[in-house]
Amino acid sequence: MPTTEAAKAKVREKVWDVLDAAGAVHTATAHGRIPHFRGAEDAAERLAETTAWRTARTIKAVPDKAQLPVRARALTDSKILYMAVPALAAERPFYALDPAQLDLSDPYSAASSRTAAAIAPTVEVDALRPIDMIVLGSVACTRSGIRIGKGAGYSDIEFALLTEAGLITPETLIVTTVHSLQVVDTSIPSTDHDVNVDLIVTPAETITCPPAPRPPGILWDHLSADKIASIPALRARAARRPQA
Repeated sequence: MPTTEAAKAKVREKVWDVLDAAGAVHTATAHGRIPHFRGAEDAAERLAETTAWRTARTIKAVPDKAQLPVRARALTDSKILYMAVPALAAERPFYALDPAQLDLSDPYSAASSRTAAAIAPTVEVDALRPIDMIVLGSVACTRSGIRIGKGAGYSDIEFALLTEAGLITPETLIVTTVHSLQVVDTSIPSTDHDVNVDLIVTPAETITCPPAPRPPGILWDHLSADKIASIPALRARAARRPQA
């Protein structure tokens, strides 16, 4: 395993252990997943109090349980919500949830990944509206805005695809909601394809991170042939690339 990935794996294991020891997750263990942390509802409420949230009209959020309260609040607040299809494995890799077309009597149900898979239309990348806010799940993050997920890399690929499509601008705010124990002082290595966050929201604190460079799009030399082959949107764009 390359040094960078080994270092990230070490941070993940430490944070998962700390969360388990503190009883800070709803599931039996935090290991191997984006932690479904206790207080996620409070973090979502804190995010909803920000000016950036109030002015956002389109939200792209991860489908993890930890961010379900954020997704439910987005629909309740009449925002268009996009979620990725699992592993980006479909020709149309995003679910589009329009609150005007949903039964919001139970916003948590409406915002669940199960409901999206059952009733939400899937759309191609180019069919999305420009994104005002991206909400990521994290295993760990630093106050400088460096974050790591569970290691699959799909959030970074989604960001790259949306950037290539011109749907992310310098004004697009990148946010993560986490438990306070997930905000670490440990150094987390970062590569050119990793997406930093602008805002970290815990149940008790809102942390504004310093500006950082963003990936300019798809970094093809960072992707394996197998990864490209497994994601139709990447395959399609690879096919359109000029031949060397």
